[in-house]
Amino acid sequence: MNILSINNVAKIGREEKLFAGVTFGLNEGDKAALIGRNGTGKSTLLSTIAGILQPDEGSIVINRESGVSFLPQNPVFNPEDTIRDHIFKSSSPKLAVIKEFLEICDRLSDLSAADSVHRRYDELNEKMEKQDLWNYEAQVSSVLSTLGITDLNRTMGTLSGGMIKKVALAQVLVEDTKLLLLDEPTNHLDITTITWLQNYLHDTKRTVLMVTHDRYFLDAVCNNIFELFRNKIKLYQGNYSTYLEKKDVEAEIERNTDRRIESVLRFERDWLSRGPCARGTKAKARIQRDMQLINREKFKEDKGFSFEVQGRRLGGKVLELHGISKNYPKNLADGTKKTVPVISDFSYTFTKGQKIGIFGDNGSGKSTFLNIVTGRLQPDGGTVVIGENTFFGYYMQNPEFKDLSLPVLDYIKEAAENVTKNDGKTLTAGQFLNEFGFEGKILHSPLSSLSGGERKRLFLIRLLMTNPNFLILDEPTNDFDIFTMNVLEQFLMQYQGCLLVVSHDRYFMDKVADTLFILEEDGNISGFVGKCSEYLELREKQKKEQKLEQKQEQKKEVKTEAKESSDAAVSGGEGTNACSAAPRKRTYREQKEFESLEAEILELEDQKSALEAQMSAGEKVDYENLSKAYNTLTSSLEEKYGRWEELASLS
Repeated sequence: MNILSINNVAKIGREEKLFAGVTFGLNEGDKAALIGRNGTGKSTLLSTIAGILQPDEGSIVINRESGVSFLPQNPVFNPEDTIRDHIFKSSSPKLAVIKEFLEICDRLSDLSAADSVHRRYDELNEKMEKQDLWNYEAQVSSVLSTLGITDLNRTMGTLSGGMIKKVALAQVLVEDTKLLLLDEPTNHLDITTITWLQNYLHDTKRTVLMVTHDRYFLDAVCNNIFELFRNKIKLYQGNYSTYLEKKDVEAEIERNTDRRIESVLRFERDWLSRGPCARGTKAKARIQRDMQLINREKFKEDKGFSFEVQGRRLGGKVLELHGISKNYPKNLADGTKKTVPVISDFSYTFTKGQKIGIFGDNGSGKSTFLNIVTGRLQPDGGTVVIGENTFFGYYMQNPEFKDLSLPVLDYIKEAAENVTKNDGKTLTAGQFLNEFGFEGKILHSPLSSLSGGERKRLFLIRLLMTNPNFLILDEPTNDFDIFTMNVLEQFLMQYQGCLLVVSHDRYFMDKVADTLFILEEDGNISGFVGKCSEYLELREKQKKEQKLEQKQEQKKEVKTEAKESSDAAVSGGEGTNACSAAPRKRTYREQKEFESLEAEILELEDQKSALEAQMSAGEKVDYENLSKAYNTLTSSLEEKYGRWEELASLS
């Protein structure tokens, strides 16, 4: 079923058309991404499809029965609204019933609830039954629970940036629609949530069109890539890796075609310079063809840029942390507050050239750690010793711009009039900006006219102009386009100073960090030598092993209780002697069975998790068959766990 049809859509930008002639369609179940450099109009196109903006030309048609849910890059909310109010703002009658049902459940937790509350609860129960909303309510509850949204009565104004993004994401995922428009859905989310969202979008039957820079995410979810380039849109079927391969082939073909045309034109220009008679039909046609070739749109290599500036010498002592700690008050479920450690007695000595990534879920204290390191925040305990020659460059998660009316060039000139690059070449501020893709009228445009990604790139340029030898990057990947990400990665891989980086982009972290600081829930910080993806694989393996151990412990407890009951019965009998035989060893065949069972159990656990995700996905699914498959899988798991326990008891 066709969900979205876009025909010849155009939108005017700062100086000219952002894009024109945009025509494409999406069918039910399609997973597509919009990619392109910052400022090409990706967010504008999404907002136009969502109906927030109107196209200057063309038409957009969304299937009446599908409905559309839109997640903007920066969620809009009323600070006074509760989480429940924000999530259930949809006009959907189904969600209205579920919202009231959840409210009534909250009120029923009060033992003194009036009879009218109980009567309304019964009425809503009946309504949920008649409208077949129980499965839908289960999906909503599953999404909220997975995203860690438990207290629906908290107001939006009290939430962190990461939690605001989760609530906004929950709002679009629970809506009863078939088209999801997602603008940078992974921004501000922790890696655990990103992985869950990746699996959710992969499994859902809803149609998805998104803008994201997360390349692992793109590869795992999307089967179509739409690129906005040179004001046009082009479809590349396949995931992001396939897109890169096709772009390389495409560029090589264009390059070769351009060379062949130039070779032909060398002879044609000689012929034209001799002033051929244009009276004949053949001569006229030849001249017209030559002029078309000369005036054609020529192949242009992407104008690249590099974050290259002259480095600053780093001294022998870089940075030392001695027993630093930081505590914050935490709101508990009963309404009371408790002071909990965010960082607990951490010591570390940094050395030249270290590249360390900081890993932790939202709220674990990553930004707090960076602020203590840079001196913006004082620790409750311990000391921070900064080397004499250490000069920080701190890229904050939300860069501050004091005056958005300031022109781009003036903003950069505030940092320096001239810049010296690694090769010794000195550039003016304007020339330096040209190398980063800021040229023409944009140099004299106010900061307010830039896109979010352009503004952050400009902030990074100004930061690097100060020649820092210790870079602190807090979520530098948010709002950057993929091209900028690749350039930044190349710079950081060759960077000679120290690097501390917080990012939830797994691909980026794998490229730039070779060691991780893991921020634990209890405030402790542990280290991991290796890539982010290696740590995630290890963590997933540990989770599976832990689940297996828990099952084993449960089985042992049941077996112990049964044995104790049996022993008690035997000891209560007359003339009965109980004797215990030593457990026999596993046979060769049993050992092989034992080893294969472990692998089978882990595989079945994965299948069970996949089924659970599918059953909680936000679309109409065949719950009857899924439930049967789930029950069969659970029974099979129980049998295998039983046999595994039996073999495990043998020595």
